[in-house]
Amino acid sequence: MSDNRFTVSTVESECKKNGIHMGASIIGRPLRTSLETVERGDPNSQSDTWLHDAGWRRKRSLAQLTREALPRMENYRNSKRALKRPSLGELHGDHLITEEDEKQCQRETKSPTPAHGIKLGWIQGVLIPCLLNIWGVMLFLRISWVVSQAGIGLTLIIIAISAVVCVITTLSMSAICTNGEVKGGGIYYIISRSLGPEFGASVGIIFAFANAVAASMNTIGFCDSLNDLLRIQGVKIIDNGVNDVRIVGAVALVVMCIICAVGMDWESKAQNFLIAIIVGAMVDFIVGTLMGPKDASDVAHGFVGLSAATLSENFNPDFRFSEGLHQDFFSVFAIFFPSVTGIQAGANISGDLKDPASAIPKGTLLALLISMVSYALMVLFSGGGALRDASGNISDLIMANGTIVNYTGLSNCVNSLNGCGYGLHNSYSVMQLMSAWGPLIYGGCWAATLSTALTNLLSVPRLIQALGVDRIYPGLIFFSKPYGKHGEPYRGYVLTFIVSLMFLLIADLNTIAPLISNFYLASYALINFCTFHAALVRPLGWRPTFRYYNVWLSMSGFLMCVAIMFLISWIMSLVTFAVFFTLYLIVHYRKPDVNWGSSTQAQMYKTALSSAHNLARTGEHVKNYWPQLLVLAGKPSDRPALVDLGNLITKSGSLMMIGDISQKKLSYKERVHRSRCGDEWLRGRKVRAFCTSVNGFSFESGARALMQAAGVGRLAPNVLLMGYKADWATAPAADLESYFNVLHTAFETRLAVAIVRVAGGLDYSAVEGQGEGGLDGQGEGGALTATSSGSGDLRIKRPQAQIMHADSDLDIRSTATTGSQPSSRHNLNLLTLTTSRSFTISEKSDTKEKKKDKKLFDIQRQVIYKSSSGVEVSMEQLSQMTLFKRKQESGTLDVWWLYDDGGLTILLPYIVSQRAAWQRCKLRIFALANRRHEMELEERNMANLLAKFRIDYSSLTMVQDIMEPPQAETKKLFEDIIKGFTDGKGECSIPQSELSTLCEKTHRQLRLRELLLANSSNAQLVVMSLPMPRKGSVSAPLYMAWLEVMSRDLPPMLFVRGNQTSVLTFYS
Repeated sequence: MSDNRFTVSTVESECKKNGIHMGASIIGRPLRTSLETVERGDPNSQSDTWLHDAGWRRKRSLAQLTREALPRMENYRNSKRALKRPSLGELHGDHLITEEDEKQCQRETKSPTPAHGIKLGWIQGVLIPCLLNIWGVMLFLRISWVVSQAGIGLTLIIIAISAVVCVITTLSMSAICTNGEVKGGGIYYIISRSLGPEFGASVGIIFAFANAVAASMNTIGFCDSLNDLLRIQGVKIIDNGVNDVRIVGAVALVVMCIICAVGMDWESKAQNFLIAIIVGAMVDFIVGTLMGPKDASDVAHGFVGLSAATLSENFNPDFRFSEGLHQDFFSVFAIFFPSVTGIQAGANISGDLKDPASAIPKGTLLALLISMVSYALMVLFSGGGALRDASGNISDLIMANGTIVNYTGLSNCVNSLNGCGYGLHNSYSVMQLMSAWGPLIYGGCWAATLSTALTNLLSVPRLIQALGVDRIYPGLIFFSKPYGKHGEPYRGYVLTFIVSLMFLLIADLNTIAPLISNFYLASYALINFCTFHAALVRPLGWRPTFRYYNVWLSMSGFLMCVAIMFLISWIMSLVTFAVFFTLYLIVHYRKPDVNWGSSTQAQMYKTALSSAHNLARTGEHVKNYWPQLLVLAGKPSDRPALVDLGNLITKSGSLMMIGDISQKKLSYKERVHRSRCGDEWLRGRKVRAFCTSVNGFSFESGARALMQAAGVGRLAPNVLLMGYKADWATAPAADLESYFNVLHTAFETRLAVAIVRVAGGLDYSAVEGQGEGGLDGQGEGGALTATSSGSGDLRIKRPQAQIMHADSDLDIRSTATTGSQPSSRHNLNLLTLTTSRSFTISEKSDTKEKKKDKKLFDIQRQVIYKSSSGVEVSMEQLSQMTLFKRKQESGTLDVWWLYDDGGLTILLPYIVSQRAAWQRCKLRIFALANRRHEMELEERNMANLLAKFRIDYSSLTMVQDIMEPPQAETKKLFEDIIKGFTDGKGECSIPQSELSTLCEKTHRQLRLRELLLANSSNAQLVVMSLPMPRKGSVSAPLYMAWLEVMSRDLPPMLFVRGNQTSVLTFYS
């Protein structure tokens, strides 16, 4: 092979230097010239000397000779340092690489790669943090009390149940954590990215609150232990009781918050020392228990040494009245359960682990095993070596002859006159009494409580910051502001301190523990439900590397957590769920703009797909009929009135698809941009519809494609809604024929057809919204939506006419007057900024509402809507644009049900009349009489039919003189309309034979115009049966002339023709 077979030109750029090394797509952009040279195989190009190096060619020639990117992790990152693979357009050749692309490439490549921190193994990263979180205040201060109440047997069962809950939760958590990287936020991040922001944010708040309260609980434990030591030494601050706990605890909280805010770099170094102290304290307790009591004083205080008799005595439960209530199994369980929480410590830092897939389950499960074994040993040793009650008096052990009684297995407090102040039931310092060296127990207790409290105080602000960064709850954004190079949430520390201090003032462990048990159980329940839901739905993105989980095991863990919650305290459980659902509804109502690929989204997809399949297998029934519209509106913002009418019919109960036909062939980016603008416009206008588009087709071909292919199964349009072609008389003949053929195509595909005509037309694509500071209309073609910029409200500017915004729920009760100042009767004074950055305008006159509206004008801004020529849109035009959006005053909705098309002509106006904006309009029905001499019978039959259909109407009129000849004035109007098509000069003409054949039908349309003028000239909307364009019988200009003569100079007209299939029934 010759060395100069391929010739590559050198491109000296950062992209070449860095891009080749990283194997990313960016090399294709700066090497455009060289790639083109290679692909052409230009023999005249010069070879560079470095290309002759065989080793370099073997290693790097592939990157030089192709635009393709090799699979690299950097191409899949969701971060700024992610590399960009070449787009499909670049590879396919329909995207030209510009100079700006190359500059952007250089900027991306030159950006420094952030340094990676030290990755932790499973011992330092998971095992030790979990043990430090699990071994907390209960280890040294409440285990003995739990044994005294529940006995050794039930205490071991409590430990076993807690272990089962935590093991199942750990398996579920391991599956979620190994299904992708877990970032900051811990439990919140896990649940929000799995089940969505509603669940994640709700549980995140509850878990943050539980951690803040847990910090106060562990601080109280530290203070209790310190108080015991001070009491022994005869030292006190105030009362050696709750007040001392509050004082010392408040100081401890301040110090710990300062330590957390300053930095926790020492924590990873100190955790080995802390864990050593805790383990040493437990060994000290076990050794001391094995050694037995050192003197009679220990015996008098309840420490009698290990014995089978003491073990048997303390094996059964002895629930007593303690801490303000009579204890039982679940109340004791609630106090103990916080001592097993902390299994999420490894998951919180999974991004810093070398191998999270193996480290999290291995470290967490081993931490659970070690902690549960240690708890079981503490239970056995404390229950087998100490009495439940003791007086502390040595004299109670001495008989009258001076000998000491045989105290083994007996309660040496039975005969005491001073009461029982010691023993498992009465003293929380039994473990210090039983240890070989008491001070080490205090050190272990302080290490356990303070390390757990520090961890809680450190995690809560981070969790709040994660919620604030995601902008889930607006109130938390203030507390999420980062400070310093590490982004410390100092404001979050202040909030955490305040919450912890509030519960610290309770100064009672047994009161706080049941409270946070419910919150922790709720969090663990949601973790299990996350795994259950994801494993049940099984989206393609669910590929956890941890395999030892089971969908039904996770479900059982969820049910177990919920059941335990209610067994502990059904009142607190209801409160917890009430708080959870309140937080859930807040997020659900706010609808944060996030897309995290949660399993609920996958469930929505599967549910929708399954429902579509089930719907397709279900036969159609007239009782379940809904008009499903295909609206030929083009870009939705171009014809707002047409879209609003479709929305008025479908609302949220039926399907509406916006058909957008572009004769120009659009690129992929143009199509995406056009679709996105349409979707945003619909959301801003609160219209529930789907945009579907075709490009590169004529109007007729595009409409045919949409009618044949739009929809899925039964979720497909059955009604074609289109605007009236107002320029049909002057339009090119091809355009007129195309419009007319669309009607034929609709009937051929058995679609119903609805054509709407309003004064001034429907097309407002030339209208643009502009505001001060370059506030432009949103979307292409000008659009009717104004975005908000800067701050504050918006105000209408009316230099020559009243100008209004056309994008929201408008309430315009009358036409406008011209002039620089609005009249008192037509005072437009309310603009409300909505979440879609659009405005609501209504017309108010009473003083009370004026005062209310005045508050909305905090800051002024001007928005003006102009045509493309710069002329401001008048209120009359704007009124037509918002005809079907605004609330209608009392009027009539006239229905001319001339021919039986299956009932659609009467159904559509009935649906419109049920909408809140049109409820004040009375429904009037006009129908043709078959026999003039039986008018009463015809009217009675029609009224009976409407009653069976349960159609409410205000009046029914039978039209009897439809066969009367039209007036000369009407004939003259019709002749003027068709004048340009009967002289035979144009491309499209009306033959005289056609006029003669259809003379009687034409006269009927002319007569209908006269009747419409006489009866419906003041109606808010007229719905009329659409004449059937019989194929091969009527030409396009004659048919359009019929529609023109029936709708000219009349209120908004909606011509409707069903597909001759019943859409109404009177059967149940």
